[in-house]
Amino acid sequence: MHPLLQAIREPNEAGSSPIQAGEASATVPDVQANVKRRIRCVIADDEPRLRQVLCRLMTADGFDCVEASTGVEALAALREEPTQLLLSDIRMPQMDGFQLLCQVREHHRDTAVVMITAVADVDMAVKALANGATDYLTKPFNLDEVSARVAQALETQRLRMENREHQERLEERVQQQASRIEEIFLAAVQSLVQALELKDPYTRGHSDRVSHNAGIIARALGLDEPTIGQVVLGGHMHDIGKIGVREAILNKPGPLTEDEYRHIMTHPVVGWRILAPLMADAPLALGIVRSHHERYDGRGIPDGLAGDEIPVVARVVAVADAFDAMTSSRAYRPGSRLSVDAAVAELERNRGKQFDPVVLDAALALIADGSIALMPTDT
Repeated sequence: MHPLLQAIREPNEAGSSPIQAGEASATVPDVQANVKRRIRCVIADDEPRLRQVLCRLMTADGFDCVEASTGVEALAALREEPTQLLLSDIRMPQMDGFQLLCQVREHHRDTAVVMITAVADVDMAVKALANGATDYLTKPFNLDEVSARVAQALETQRLRMENREHQERLEERVQQQASRIEEIFLAAVQSLVQALELKDPYTRGHSDRVSHNAGIIARALGLDEPTIGQVVLGGHMHDIGKIGVREAILNKPGPLTEDEYRHIMTHPVVGWRILAPLMADAPLALGIVRSHHERYDGRGIPDGLAGDEIPVVARVVAVADAFDAMTSSRAYRPGSRLSVDAAVAELERNRGKQFDPVVLDAALALIADGSIALMPTDT
Protein backbone atom coordinates (compact mmCIF):
# COMPACT_ATOMS: atom_id res chain seq x y z
CA MET A 1 0.00 0.00 0.00
CA HIS A 2 1.21 3.51 -0.78
CA PRO A 3 2.53 4.90 2.53
CA LEU A 4 0.31 7.95 2.17
CA LEU A 5 -2.88 5.89 1.96
CA GLN A 6 -2.49 4.73 5.53
CA ALA A 7 -2.22 8.30 6.78
CA ILE A 8 -5.15 9.46 4.68
CA ARG A 9 -7.38 6.65 5.81
CA GLU A 10 -6.83 7.49 9.47
CA PRO A 11 -9.91 9.41 10.67
CA ASN A 12 -9.62 13.08 11.64
CA GLU A 13 -11.13 14.61 14.74
CA ALA A 14 -14.60 14.42 13.22
CA GLY A 15 -14.14 10.73 12.41
CA SER A 16 -13.71 11.10 8.67
CA SER A 17 -10.95 12.01 6.29
CA PRO A 18 -10.99 15.28 4.29
CA ILE A 19 -9.34 13.37 1.45
CA GLN A 20 -10.84 10.35 -0.26
CA ALA A 21 -8.12 7.89 -1.24
CA GLY A 22 -8.19 6.76 -4.83
CA GLU A 23 -6.18 3.96 -6.31
CA ALA A 24 -2.55 4.50 -5.48
CA SER A 25 0.02 3.92 -8.12
CA ALA A 26 3.68 3.09 -7.54
CA THR A 27 4.85 5.51 -10.18
CA VAL A 28 3.82 9.05 -11.12
CA PRO A 29 2.66 9.53 -14.75
CA ASP A 30 5.34 10.66 -17.18
CA VAL A 31 3.94 14.18 -17.58
CA GLN A 32 4.14 14.63 -13.83
CA ALA A 33 7.68 13.24 -13.64
CA ASN A 34 8.76 15.79 -16.23
CA VAL A 35 7.52 18.78 -14.27
CA LYS A 36 8.31 17.72 -10.70
CA ARG A 37 12.01 17.82 -9.95
CA ARG A 38 12.25 18.99 -6.35
CA ILE A 39 9.93 21.87 -7.03
CA ARG A 40 9.23 24.12 -4.05
CA CYS A 41 5.61 24.02 -2.93
CA VAL A 42 3.88 26.11 -0.27
CA ILE A 43 0.73 24.53 1.22
CA ALA A 44 -1.59 27.03 2.93
CA ASP A 45 -4.53 25.68 4.93
CA ASP A 46 -5.78 26.37 8.45
CA GLU A 47 -6.64 22.65 8.98
CA PRO A 48 -3.40 21.06 10.27
CA ARG A 49 -4.32 17.49 9.37
CA LEU A 50 -5.26 18.27 5.78
CA ARG A 51 -2.16 20.43 5.41
CA GLN A 52 0.07 17.63 6.71
CA VAL A 53 -1.52 15.02 4.47
CA LEU A 54 -1.01 17.21 1.40
CA CYS A 55 2.56 17.84 2.48
CA ARG A 56 3.29 14.10 2.72
CA LEU A 57 1.72 13.49 -0.67
CA MET A 58 3.62 16.27 -2.38
CA THR A 59 6.90 15.30 -0.70
CA ALA A 60 6.49 11.72 -1.86
CA ASP A 61 5.85 13.07 -5.33
CA GLY A 62 9.19 14.89 -5.33
CA PHE A 63 8.32 18.36 -4.00
CA ASP A 64 10.06 20.42 -1.33
CA CYS A 65 7.12 21.50 0.83
CA VAL A 66 6.59 24.39 3.22
CA GLU A 67 3.45 24.52 5.39
CA ALA A 68 1.51 27.68 6.24
CA SER A 69 -1.57 27.92 8.46
CA THR A 70 -2.64 31.37 7.20
CA GLY A 71 -2.36 33.47 4.08
CA VAL A 72 0.07 35.76 5.88
CA GLU A 73 2.41 32.83 6.63
CA ALA A 74 2.13 31.63 3.04
CA LEU A 75 3.06 35.05 1.69
CA ALA A 76 6.07 35.17 4.00
CA ALA A 77 7.17 31.74 2.74
CA LEU A 78 6.82 32.87 -0.88
CA ARG A 79 9.07 35.83 -0.17
CA GLU A 80 11.84 33.63 1.24
CA GLU A 81 12.79 32.06 -2.09
CA PRO A 82 11.34 31.36 -5.54
CA THR A 83 8.35 29.03 -5.32
CA GLN A 84 6.86 27.21 -8.28
CA LEU A 85 3.60 25.99 -6.69
CA LEU A 86 1.11 27.23 -4.09
CA LEU A 87 -1.75 25.07 -2.83
CA SER A 88 -4.09 27.36 -0.91
CA ASP A 89 -7.41 26.94 0.86
CA ILE A 90 -9.89 29.73 0.18
CA ARG A 91 -11.25 30.11 3.71
CA MET A 92 -8.42 31.05 6.09
CA PRO A 93 -8.04 33.54 8.96
CA GLN A 94 -6.06 36.84 8.73
CA MET A 95 -5.70 36.68 4.94
CA ASP A 96 -8.09 34.51 2.94
CA GLY A 97 -7.24 32.69 -0.28
CA PHE A 98 -8.50 35.46 -2.55
CA GLN A 99 -6.36 38.09 -0.82
CA LEU A 100 -3.38 35.77 -0.99
CA LEU A 101 -4.06 35.09 -4.69
CA CYS A 102 -4.10 38.81 -5.39
CA GLN A 103 -0.70 39.25 -3.73
CA VAL A 104 0.77 36.25 -5.55
CA ARG A 105 -0.40 37.43 -8.97
CA GLU A 106 1.11 40.86 -8.30
CA HIS A 107 4.43 39.88 -6.74
CA HIS A 108 5.05 36.22 -7.67
CA ARG A 109 3.82 35.90 -11.25
CA ASP A 110 5.78 32.71 -11.90
CA THR A 111 4.05 30.75 -9.14
CA ALA A 112 1.28 28.34 -10.15
CA VAL A 113 -1.67 28.65 -7.75
CA VAL A 114 -4.10 25.78 -7.10
CA MET A 115 -7.01 26.82 -4.86
CA ILE A 116 -8.69 24.35 -2.50
CA THR A 117 -12.36 24.65 -1.61
CA ALA A 118 -15.31 22.62 -0.39
CA VAL A 119 -17.78 21.20 -2.89
CA ALA A 120 -20.31 23.84 -1.85
CA ASP A 121 -17.79 26.56 -2.79
CA VAL A 122 -17.42 25.69 -6.49
CA ASP A 123 -18.61 29.19 -7.44
CA MET A 124 -15.76 30.58 -5.35
CA ALA A 125 -13.32 28.32 -7.16
CA VAL A 126 -14.55 29.62 -10.51
CA LYS A 127 -14.11 33.14 -9.17
CA ALA A 128 -10.54 32.23 -8.18
CA LEU A 129 -9.81 31.06 -11.73
CA ALA A 130 -11.17 34.35 -13.06
CA ASN A 131 -8.80 36.18 -10.70
CA GLY A 132 -5.69 34.35 -11.86
CA ALA A 133 -5.61 30.94 -10.14
CA THR A 134 -4.10 28.23 -12.31
CA ASP A 135 -6.51 25.47 -11.17
CA TYR A 136 -8.59 24.38 -8.20
CA LEU A 137 -9.35 21.28 -6.12
CA THR A 138 -12.61 20.52 -4.33
CA LYS A 139 -12.72 18.68 -1.00
CA PRO A 140 -12.84 15.76 -0.57
CA PHE A 141 -10.35 14.70 -3.25
CA ASN A 142 -8.19 11.65 -3.94
CA LEU A 143 -4.49 11.18 -4.52
CA ASP A 144 -4.70 10.69 -8.26
CA GLU A 145 -6.72 13.88 -8.62
CA VAL A 146 -4.22 15.90 -6.63
CA SER A 147 -1.27 14.62 -8.65
CA ALA A 148 -3.02 15.13 -11.98
CA ARG A 149 -4.24 18.64 -11.14
CA VAL A 150 -0.84 19.71 -9.85
CA ALA A 151 0.88 18.42 -12.99
CA GLN A 152 -1.69 20.21 -15.14
CA ALA A 153 -1.30 23.45 -13.18
CA LEU A 154 2.49 23.41 -13.50
CA GLU A 155 2.26 22.73 -17.23
CA THR A 156 -0.24 25.56 -17.64
CA GLN A 157 2.02 27.90 -15.70
CA ARG A 158 5.02 26.85 -17.80
CA LEU A 159 3.11 27.69 -20.97
CA ARG A 160 2.04 31.03 -19.50
CA MET A 161 5.63 31.89 -18.63
CA GLU A 162 6.84 30.89 -22.10
CA ASN A 163 4.12 33.01 -23.67
CA ARG A 164 5.00 36.00 -21.50
CA GLU A 165 8.69 35.66 -22.31
CA HIS A 166 7.83 35.41 -25.99
CA GLN A 167 5.69 38.54 -25.74
CA GLU A 168 8.49 40.39 -23.95
CA ARG A 169 11.01 39.36 -26.60
CA LEU A 170 8.56 40.37 -29.30
CA GLU A 171 7.95 43.75 -27.65
CA GLU A 172 11.70 44.31 -27.35
CA ARG A 173 12.14 43.47 -31.02
CA VAL A 174 9.28 45.79 -32.00
CA GLN A 175 10.87 48.58 -29.94
CA GLN A 176 14.21 48.00 -31.64
CA GLN A 177 12.56 48.10 -35.05
CA ALA A 178 10.61 51.23 -34.11
CA SER A 179 13.84 52.92 -33.01
CA ARG A 180 15.50 51.96 -36.27
CA ILE A 181 12.54 53.26 -38.27
CA GLU A 182 12.69 56.52 -36.32
CA GLU A 183 16.42 56.83 -37.04
CA ILE A 184 15.81 56.28 -40.75
CA PHE A 185 12.93 58.77 -40.71
CA LEU A 186 14.97 61.45 -38.94
CA ALA A 187 17.85 60.90 -41.37
CA ALA A 188 15.42 61.35 -44.27
CA VAL A 189 14.06 64.53 -42.69
CA GLN A 190 17.57 65.85 -42.20
CA SER A 191 18.27 65.17 -45.87
CA LEU A 192 15.16 67.15 -46.85
CA VAL A 193 16.23 70.03 -44.61
CA GLN A 194 19.71 70.02 -46.14
CA ALA A 195 18.22 69.91 -49.63
CA LEU A 196 16.06 72.92 -48.75
CA GLU A 197 19.04 74.85 -47.39
CA LEU A 198 21.00 74.17 -50.58
CA LYS A 199 18.06 75.51 -52.55
CA ASP A 200 17.62 78.53 -50.27
CA PRO A 201 21.01 79.51 -48.78
CA TYR A 202 19.41 82.29 -46.75
CA THR A 203 17.65 79.71 -44.59
CA ARG A 204 20.85 77.74 -43.86
CA GLY A 205 20.78 76.80 -40.17
CA HIS A 206 17.35 78.41 -39.74
CA SER A 207 15.56 75.13 -39.01
CA ASP A 208 18.16 74.13 -36.41
CA ARG A 209 17.88 77.47 -34.65
CA VAL A 210 14.08 77.46 -34.68
CA SER A 211 14.03 73.88 -33.38
CA HIS A 212 16.47 74.74 -30.58
CA ASN A 213 14.70 77.90 -29.45
CA ALA A 214 11.21 76.39 -29.73
CA GLY A 215 12.28 73.54 -27.47
CA ILE A 216 13.53 76.02 -24.86
CA ILE A 217 10.24 77.96 -24.99
CA ALA A 218 8.17 74.77 -24.75
CA ARG A 219 10.10 73.67 -21.67
CA ALA A 220 9.63 77.09 -20.05
CA LEU A 221 5.88 76.75 -20.63
CA GLY A 222 5.91 73.47 -18.71
CA LEU A 223 5.01 71.21 -21.62
CA ASP A 224 5.76 67.53 -21.01
CA GLU A 225 8.86 65.87 -22.47
CA PRO A 226 7.10 63.92 -25.27
CA THR A 227 5.45 67.16 -26.41
CA ILE A 228 8.75 69.03 -26.24
CA GLY A 229 10.25 66.29 -28.40
CA GLN A 230 7.59 66.89 -31.03
CA VAL A 231 8.15 70.66 -30.81
CA VAL A 232 11.84 70.11 -31.53
CA LEU A 233 11.03 67.77 -34.41
CA GLY A 234 8.35 70.06 -35.83
CA GLY A 235 10.62 73.09 -35.54
CA HIS A 236 13.26 71.23 -37.49
CA MET A 237 10.81 70.42 -40.28
CA HIS A 238 8.52 73.44 -40.31
CA ASP A 239 9.77 74.86 -43.63
CA ILE A 240 10.07 71.54 -45.53
CA GLY A 241 7.29 72.67 -47.86
CA LYS A 242 9.60 75.30 -49.36
CA ILE A 243 11.04 72.40 -51.36
CA GLY A 244 8.01 73.02 -53.60
CA VAL A 245 8.59 76.78 -53.94
CA ARG A 246 10.32 78.12 -57.05
CA GLU A 247 13.97 79.03 -56.39
CA ALA A 248 13.58 82.34 -58.17
CA ILE A 249 11.07 83.39 -55.55
CA LEU A 250 12.96 81.92 -52.60
CA ASN A 251 16.14 83.79 -53.59
CA LYS A 252 14.56 86.96 -54.98
CA PRO A 253 16.29 90.08 -53.65
CA GLY A 254 13.86 92.73 -52.52
CA PRO A 255 10.16 92.59 -51.66
CA LEU A 256 7.86 89.93 -53.08
CA THR A 257 4.82 90.69 -55.21
CA GLU A 258 1.41 89.67 -53.92
CA ASP A 259 1.36 86.62 -56.22
CA GLU A 260 4.88 85.64 -55.20
CA TYR A 261 3.98 85.97 -51.54
CA ARG A 262 0.89 83.76 -52.03
CA HIS A 263 3.09 81.20 -53.79
CA ILE A 264 5.73 81.07 -51.06
CA MET A 265 3.05 80.83 -48.39
CA THR A 266 1.81 77.57 -49.83
CA HIS A 267 4.74 75.90 -48.10
CA PRO A 268 2.88 74.93 -44.87
CA VAL A 269 0.33 72.85 -46.79
CA VAL A 270 2.95 71.49 -49.21
CA GLY A 271 5.12 70.40 -46.27
CA TRP A 272 2.13 68.87 -44.50
CA ARG A 273 1.26 66.85 -47.62
CA ILE A 274 4.85 65.64 -48.02
CA LEU A 275 5.17 64.53 -44.41
CA ALA A 276 1.64 63.32 -43.56
CA PRO A 277 2.21 59.75 -44.84
CA LEU A 278 5.41 59.50 -42.78
CA MET A 279 4.31 61.09 -39.52
CA ALA A 280 1.25 59.25 -38.27
CA ASP A 281 3.07 58.76 -34.95
CA ALA A 282 4.00 62.45 -34.59
CA PRO A 283 0.74 64.38 -35.06
CA LEU A 284 1.89 67.40 -33.04
CA ALA A 285 5.02 67.84 -35.15
CA LEU A 286 2.92 67.48 -38.29
CA GLY A 287 0.54 70.13 -36.92
CA ILE A 288 3.49 72.49 -36.53
CA VAL A 289 4.38 72.09 -40.21
CA ARG A 290 0.84 73.00 -41.23
CA SER A 291 -0.01 75.67 -38.66
CA HIS A 292 3.16 77.64 -37.87
CA HIS A 293 1.92 80.57 -39.99
CA GLU A 294 -1.49 80.79 -38.32
CA ARG A 295 -2.06 84.05 -36.43
CA TYR A 296 -3.48 84.44 -32.96
CA ASP A 297 -6.07 86.91 -34.33
CA GLY A 298 -7.31 84.38 -36.91
CA ARG A 299 -5.85 86.12 -39.96
CA GLY A 300 -3.14 83.54 -40.69
CA ILE A 301 -2.82 80.65 -43.10
CA PRO A 302 -3.73 78.04 -44.21
CA ASP A 303 -6.86 77.46 -42.10
CA GLY A 304 -7.57 80.83 -40.48
CA LEU A 305 -7.38 79.36 -36.98
CA ALA A 306 -7.48 81.74 -34.02
CA GLY A 307 -6.42 81.68 -30.36
CA ASP A 308 -6.54 78.24 -28.77
CA GLU A 309 -7.73 76.71 -32.04
CA ILE A 310 -4.08 76.87 -33.09
CA PRO A 311 -2.11 73.99 -31.54
CA VAL A 312 0.05 75.35 -28.73
CA VAL A 313 3.09 73.68 -30.29
CA ALA A 314 2.51 75.69 -33.49
CA ARG A 315 2.12 78.90 -31.46
CA VAL A 316 5.49 78.16 -29.84
CA VAL A 317 7.24 77.57 -33.17
CA ALA A 318 5.62 80.69 -34.66
CA VAL A 319 7.42 82.89 -32.11
CA ALA A 320 10.75 81.08 -32.49
CA ASP A 321 10.44 81.23 -36.29
CA ALA A 322 9.69 84.95 -36.35
CA PHE A 323 12.53 85.80 -33.97
CA ASP A 324 15.08 83.90 -36.05
CA ALA A 325 13.76 85.29 -39.33
CA MET A 326 14.15 88.85 -38.03
CA THR A 327 17.62 88.31 -36.58
CA SER A 328 19.17 86.54 -39.60
CA SER A 329 19.79 87.63 -43.19
CA ARG A 330 17.18 86.96 -45.86
CA ALA A 331 17.10 87.35 -49.65
CA TYR A 332 14.72 90.29 -49.39
CA ARG A 333 17.03 91.82 -46.76
CA PRO A 334 20.55 90.82 -47.92
CA GLY A 335 23.44 91.64 -45.59
CA SER A 336 21.25 92.99 -42.80
CA ARG A 337 19.39 91.62 -39.84
CA LEU A 338 17.53 93.18 -36.95
CA SER A 339 19.13 93.59 -33.56
CA VAL A 340 17.71 91.69 -30.62
CA ASP A 341 16.11 94.88 -29.29
CA ALA A 342 14.47 95.65 -32.64
CA ALA A 343 13.24 92.05 -32.96
CA VAL A 344 11.80 92.16 -29.44
CA ALA A 345 10.01 95.40 -30.25
CA GLU A 346 8.47 93.82 -33.35
CA LEU A 347 7.35 90.80 -31.37
CA GLU A 348 5.74 93.07 -28.77
CA ARG A 349 4.00 95.05 -31.51
CA ASN A 350 2.31 91.85 -32.64
CA ARG A 351 1.28 90.63 -29.18
CA GLY A 352 -2.24 89.23 -29.37
CA LYS A 353 -2.27 89.75 -33.14
CA GLN A 354 0.25 87.38 -34.64
CA PHE A 355 1.49 85.83 -31.40
CA ASP A 356 -0.05 84.16 -28.35
CA PRO A 357 0.62 86.54 -25.41
CA VAL A 358 1.44 83.68 -23.01
CA VAL A 359 3.92 82.08 -25.39
CA LEU A 360 5.38 85.49 -26.19
CA ASP A 361 5.90 86.30 -22.50
CA ALA A 362 7.82 83.04 -22.05
CA ALA A 363 9.97 83.74 -25.11
CA LEU A 364 10.72 87.33 -24.11
CA ALA A 365 11.77 86.22 -20.61
CA LEU A 366 14.16 83.71 -22.17
CA ILE A 367 15.56 86.36 -24.51
CA ALA A 368 16.01 88.75 -21.59
CA ASP A 369 17.95 86.24 -19.48
CA GLY A 370 20.10 85.11 -22.40
CA SER A 371 18.63 81.62 -22.74
CA ILE A 372 17.62 82.57 -26.28
CA ALA A 373 20.28 84.60 -28.04
CA LEU A 374 21.51 85.32 -31.52
CA MET A 375 23.17 82.18 -32.84
CA PRO A 376 25.92 82.16 -35.47
CA THR A 377 24.66 81.99 -39.04
CA ASP A 378 26.44 80.86 -42.17
CA THR A 379 25.47 83.91 -44.21
